[in-house]
Amino acid sequence: MNFTEFQLERQAGKTAVDPKAHQLGKEAEIITQNNEMLAIFEYLRSISQSTQPVLVTGETGVGKELVAKAVHISSTARGRLVTVNAAGLDDNVFSDTLFGHVRGAFTGADRDRQGLIEKANFGTLFLDEIGDLTTISQVKLLRLIQEKEYMPLGQDEPRRSNARIVAATNADLWALQRSGQFRKDLNFRLRTHHVNIPPLRNRLEDLPLLVEHFLTKAAQALGKKVPTPPKELIQLLSTYSFPGNVRELEGMIFDAVSRHKDRILTLETFKAHIEKERKTKFDNRAEETDEESRVTFSGDLPTIKQATELLVEEALKRAKGNQSIAARMLGITRQALGKRIKNKPDQKLSF
Repeated sequence: MNFTEFQLERQAGKTAVDPKAHQLGKEAEIITQNNEMLAIFEYLRSISQSTQPVLVTGETGVGKELVAKAVHISSTARGRLVTVNAAGLDDNVFSDTLFGHVRGAFTGADRDRQGLIEKANFGTLFLDEIGDLTTISQVKLLRLIQEKEYMPLGQDEPRRSNARIVAATNADLWALQRSGQFRKDLNFRLRTHHVNIPPLRNRLEDLPLLVEHFLTKAAQALGKKVPTPPKELIQLLSTYSFPGNVRELEGMIFDAVSRHKDRILTLETFKAHIEKERKTKFDNRAEETDEESRVTFSGDLPTIKQATELLVEEALKRAKGNQSIAARMLGITRQALGKRIKNKPDQKLSF
């Protein structure tokens, strides 16, 4: 059963809410109060005794490795959680890293080497960036999943593995499958159990918790007192799409804490980061292929005046009436925004 099926049963009242699900997130060091994330923890607990693979998908920076840790914790496995990053590994390196080798397998192999799959025995093997695996490596991984067997380099007799496989990717495996870059059988085997982690922009209610957590973490790491965040910080961050998700937010906060000197944390570091990322995105819009990120029009084009008014209204809406934040989003000064609002007296705004 995948997460979507679990959700349908849960909504139909067939699956009881697990009161221990939120505790799993804490144990895995995932900071959240988002309902979809909590439902994911429920799902992971429901499949905790399964030995079948788990596929974790989501954008970069959403915390896929922490979710893999939650899978491992919920399973009560007595072995270790061992991580392998498949990105950039050719077949020989992948095979040697994962399966190990015996003495004499190749030039320079002067002794046996234990592979990570053996180190993960009776535990969990986490394969990150699974979409980057070569097709030859995919065949070997498929055998490992289906037969629970593998062969170290230079050995003819297979060895058994009792490790549970958790794989993660930010790539579209269906698209890779259609283009012939990812095996259909492996794709289906990996997603026996599947969860997709929502991006940070879809769980903005987590921002206050995450900001507090990373402020404390950054202050401890930098040997400083925990600064007081300005009251406008959450409001400002709520207007940003976070292409790098939670990892990007952590980096923003560490940078801000490292620079701050007063009791109140300055907003300027955050504003500069957001402004730079937005400028980069729109400077690259000519090469953008994602239709959702483009500005499109239907029917008659609006006039420049109408388009400007619509932009001002949307910016103020996203900024929840904060003119400073709205002005930053539009790339103009607060005074310039104030004049545009003043020239439209019939506009109803809430501040």
